[in-house]
Amino acid sequence: MENKLEAARGIIAKLPSALVSYSGGVDSTLVAYLAREALGERMLAVTVASPLIPPRDLTRAIAVAKKLSIPFEMVEADEISLPGFEDNPPNRCYICKRFRLELLGKMARERGYGALLEGSNLDDASLHRPGRKANLELGALSPLEQVGLSKQEVRAAARELGLPNWDAPARPCLATRFPYGMTLDRMLLTRVDAAEEWLEGLGLRLFRVRVDAPGEARIEAEEEDMGRLLGEEVRERLVKKFRGLGFRRILLDLEGFRSGSMEEAGRDRKCEELYSEA
Repeated sequence: MENKLEAARGIIAKLPSALVSYSGGVDSTLVAYLAREALGERMLAVTVASPLIPPRDLTRAIAVAKKLSIPFEMVEADEISLPGFEDNPPNRCYICKRFRLELLGKMARERGYGALLEGSNLDDASLHRPGRKANLELGALSPLEQVGLSKQEVRAAARELGLPNWDAPARPCLATRFPYGMTLDRMLLTRVDAAEEWLEGLGLRLFRVRVDAPGEARIEAEEEDMGRLLGEEVRERLVKKFRGLGFRRILLDLEGFRSGSMEEAGRDRKCEELYSEA
């Protein structure tokens, strides 16, 4: 890991300057930190704020950048306004990633930055990551992937370097809560975000609120949290909160939290029904 980390530093140090696509997640934070080390004021971390990103995630990103003294800016974008994007097509991630990289690439050119960096790691190269195609098309550099740093190694490196979010759970955009083909309605995105914020307030770390059908919320959580959600007092509060957000059927997925579960469309799921108006 140390050799790979040093190789990543070397790649960045050879650049005249760089703009970093920064989400506040551990991968992009590590890239921004290394760029800050190697380039000093000749780098800038930029976060794209959009309706797909929970406001609290933006707040976290800002806080981490400030704590690490990383030059930082935020730009507004609205992927949902792109033609066809609200239909949630299978290439949604590619459309979104290309849109963001085009935005940041233009910003980099206008500001005179010599490269655009982003935080993909080695594991991303072997997983279903449609957005990775956009990196290649637009020439964004992925130093962590280039030197072969896995997600586990990224977290270990971030911990060793003292990055405050080294163990933060992955927080993909809100569009990942919906199956392909379901309209990405702005109000529904807001409702899902509010539901997840409430669950986070209970102390849950790894979880998702998935929407398989209109008016239906399916909660994925870690095994140790399931018993708590099924407990009478929490269950009653949960149902009240989710009903207030407009959900008419509420399920707890007994298979637990798993990344990418919306790719499992079409198979039966084992769920406990917490509430249904039907």
